[in-house]
Amino acid sequence: MKPCFVLILLAAGAASRMIEKRVIGSKSCDKDRQYHVQIESVQGGKVCGGALLNTRWVITASHCAEQNVKVKLGINNDVSFLTKAASWFKGNSKKHEQIIPINQQHTFTNEESKHDIMLIRLNEDMSAKTPTISLPSGECTKLEPKAKVEIGGMGASKTGGKPVKEVRCATTVISECGENDKPDSKYASEESTVCAFKPGVESCHGDAGSAVEYEGHLHGVVVSEPTDNCVKTIVMLDICHYMEWIEKTMKEN
Repeated sequence: MKPCFVLILLAAGAASRMIEKRVIGSKSCDKDRQYHVQIESVQGGKVCGGALLNTRWVITASHCAEQNVKVKLGINNDVSFLTKAASWFKGNSKKHEQIIPINQQHTFTNEESKHDIMLIRLNEDMSAKTPTISLPSGECTKLEPKAKVEIGGMGASKTGGKPVKEVRCATTVISECGENDKPDSKYASEESTVCAFKPGVESCHGDAGSAVEYEGHLHGVVVSEPTDNCVKTIVMLDICHYMEWIEKTMKEN
């Protein structure tokens, strides 16, 4: 089974060879989601996604870090091999892989708990030409049921599987959260939690922290972190609930 957010068709009476080829809706992001970031723990064992907000800041799920992590940027940039080679000779390639210490990782906290959303300050600013994703402009409102959102990631779809080498994309639909879908109250609130479901579209291990895009803007962060099978209901935190915190954190740090 191919990895990432997938569309699965189980045909009645399918032969065993078809079971390995049941992913038919997962597609390469091509030139989309060039802001995607891959986050790996330095110690190994933890892999997530994230999104570049501007030249200095990455947003992800807090459980994706909280230890020294390697942040890989520009992995889906639409640049030629020659451009990448020139960047390497100039020494700019070091900016695309940075080791980020804990003191540059900022998790949302309030008097009662911390939430599963984090801002990571880079060691070195990226080029202003590096693609980013913008925050919602104007009044920010929580995603409503039936809204179509874009998701993507590089997660593995089976236990022990490795993340794929390209960013994969899919569309899903905002839905009501079931009681078993909501994250622990220590890591979110009723107001900030959003769920999405579309038959066959799933979030897999390694996709947590990836951006939820709506009408060209960042509107959520995936917090689902399945350890075995992929999950059919994708849980995310709504960006609108954290706008003030995001702006304040970036300004003060």
